[in-house]
Amino acid sequence: MTLTSRGLWRFLLFLSGYLLFLVLGASVFSAIEGPEELQKVQSLRNLRATFLNNHSCVSDQALEDLISEVVKASNRGVSAIRNATGEPNWSFGQSLFFSSTVVTTIGYGHVTPLSRTGKIFCIIYAMIGIPMTLVLLSALVERLLIPTIWLLQWLNSRLGHLYQPFNIRILHLLIIVAILVGFFLLVPAAAFASIEPEWDYLDSFYYCFISLTTIGLGDYIPGDTADQPYRPLYKIATTCYLFLGITVMMLTLAVFYDIPQLNLGLLFTTNEDTNSEKVRLASAGLGLQYGAGTFSPQNEDNTHRQVVRVRSRRDDSPSPEDPGPKDIRLP
Repeated sequence: MTLTSRGLWRFLLFLSGYLLFLVLGASVFSAIEGPEELQKVQSLRNLRATFLNNHSCVSDQALEDLISEVVKASNRGVSAIRNATGEPNWSFGQSLFFSSTVVTTIGYGHVTPLSRTGKIFCIIYAMIGIPMTLVLLSALVERLLIPTIWLLQWLNSRLGHLYQPFNIRILHLLIIVAILVGFFLLVPAAAFASIEPEWDYLDSFYYCFISLTTIGLGDYIPGDTADQPYRPLYKIATTCYLFLGITVMMLTLAVFYDIPQLNLGLLFTTNEDTNSEKVRLASAGLGLQYGAGTFSPQNEDNTHRQVVRVRSRRDDSPSPEDPGPKDIRLP
């Protein structure tokens, strides 16, 4: 069996496992959330019946029409319990937060453009903003890779004589993951839990994870509680946190995929793909780390010349004028 056919069978096996994973997830979510949904539905029915019994002057159809309008407005980002008397969704702070969720593809969905002009502008803005954001995040990751590579080199210098390179790579990855979890999940979750009155720590951690992975379900939005102090400043600070957190998340993924043993995508490459990748890396002078194109003067020097160490054969006796091997630099 050739490498190409092995890669195809591995891909089909992975695809089957992925579909099974989706079915498993759907089954688990249905089993967990189904009873909770039925309980909420029954609770709303009881509240509706109680309201109609206490207010006999209100007909069932009138209440139904009111609820329908409230639900439609809520789906468009307008809440009857807040926005009718509170701060509008499209203040500058709220709009800046919305713009950041669009260009980072988080897309909470709790606030959406209401006008046709706003929808058209959102399409154009996303088409321009998303590529610009990807370029910005890639540039930030490339610069953050420099101290990350320094850390890996320091670990190699300290632990290279004790552990295999793969084990040092794993330790390096664990350090990066610990920084991500500690400073961009655990600590921000504690901050959100203390600021948001209706969030506990699990809700806050859930929001941080869903946001930094750009899932953006939109069930938890910071700064949307009534009478939120310093709401515009809070929204701007949250926007900065999202940009930094997504950048560190991309950095962690770059370090992860740079470890060949953990990069499952290599299992599906063909022999031609492998050879072309080797040629590309060779033409780059092997001066790249983590695929980000990190540059250093040392790397540029290595691409122009090589060092060849010339040693005498064993049967040759060393000359007094030649105490050891010489370095001959080839242009």
